[in-house]
Order: sequence, then C-alpha cells, then structure tokens
Amino acid sequence: MASGPAHARSAPDRLLAVLGAFDLEHPALCLTDISRRAGLSLSTAHRLVAALTEWGALERDDAGLYHVGLRLWELAALAPRGPALRQVALPYLEDLYEATHENVQLAVRDGPEVVYIEWLSGRSAVGVHIRVGARWPLHATGVGLALLAHSDAGFQEGYCGGPLAAFTPYTVTDPARLRRMLAEVRRTGVAVSSRQVTDDALSVAAPVRGPGGAVVAAVSVVVPRTDAQIPVLAPAVRLAARGISRGLGWRPEKGT
Repeated sequence: MASGPAHARSAPDRLLAVLGAFDLEHPALCLTDISRRAGLSLSTAHRLVAALTEWGALERDDAGLYHVGLRLWELAALAPRGPALRQVALPYLEDLYEATHENVQLAVRDGPEVVYIEWLSGRSAVGVHIRVGARWPLHATGVGLALLAHSDAGFQEGYCGGPLAAFTPYTVTDPARLRRMLAEVRRTGVAVSSRQVTDDALSVAAPVRGPGGAVVAAVSVVVPRTDAQIPVLAPAVRLAARGISRGLGWRPEKGT
C-alpha cells in the first residue's frame, strides 16, 4: 500500500499506486478500497481509475468491483522473463511432470524474491502454497536457492546477512548454513529445499541459463518429503533445466 501525501507524488507515481493496490490477496477492489490502499483521495482515485479503465488496464464487473484488465496481460506477454520464457519451457516442464507426476515449477528472481511464472500440479501431489505470480523469499524454496546460488557475490552476501524469514521450524535462517547450502548448489548443480515452506514437502531445483550462460530462471519438482528420492529426481530436474536452457539459446562448452 502506498503512503505519503498524494499532492507530493508525481502523476506516474499515483497511477502506479492504483495498480499496486491489487495483489494476490486483493484481486478485486471497490473504488474506496483502491483509494485507501493507494493512499489517494477518493476524487483522485476516481479520476485515475476511470482513465485506467478506459485504457484497459482495469476492468469493472457487474458488482462494481475493479480487476486488473486484459490490456496489462497483453503487455506482460511481451516480457522475456514471463510468457516468452514459459513458451520455451513448457514442453520440458511437461516432460518432467510426466516423469514424476509431481508438482513442477518454473520461477525467476525479482530482487530478494522468487516469482513463479509456471506451475504444473499433479492430482495426488503434495499440497503447495504456490500459484503463478506468487512470491517467496529466495532462501526458503528450491528454485530460490538455485537462483540465489548463481547471483553475483555481492548480492548473495547482502542477502545472507539480512533477516531471513522462517516459515517452519526447518527454514534455514542461519547465514553460515545458508552460505554452505549455496556452495553445495553450485557444486552439484541442484538445490534441495526440505520442509522450509511446509513441513511435508521437499523440492529439487536446477538453474536455467540464457544464451550468454547467465542463470535466468530455475525449474523444480516438489514431492512429499517422505517419498523423496533425490538421486532419482536430481537428474530429471537437471535434464529439464538443460533442455530449457538450450531452447533459450544456451550452448554449453564442451565437457560441461
């Protein structure tokens, strides 16, 4: 939610505050709620919401509630780390799902968080607190660990030294232990996150590389902790990540 007097904010800031009022917990809002969450007067919110609705960034339903509009989805489809990446990755994610019949995920890093951009769910797979567009801290998930391990050293050190949120008694919050885990990810090529978000799940993840070799995403499979067979899952996840990387234009050096 935005803060600060409305008159001290620029017009773009106010427009972004209106859009920022929507999130996973608040996908539909009335005008009063938009005004409150954006930190704007009701008259200012009304004017901006009308302009955004006319352009297609917002849509109003029969009950008078506003939702994010399809025009923003059209723009988001142009993002190289969004639908374009999903399109390349989907065949490999489907292969990984067919090989495991467990939850399969694709994610990218946005600052200190991982953002999920694709998710294939097994009918009898372990329950997960994930949906497309969801965000989690990097240290708490397999995909997050894979992405963090391949971030630049300065970012890693700053992240490890900052507050590390705990979601279960097993979430890694010790900086020294987290640094050791990241070193292991780089050594093995896979990240394993056990019981960090829910105490019944384990995820195995691998990094996805772009044309220049930099890590641009991560893919994972999430399984019940009691049934986890990491030596079997790790090669399958690595194979999927390698396939997506090749689809994006990455060409490994000989011998890698």
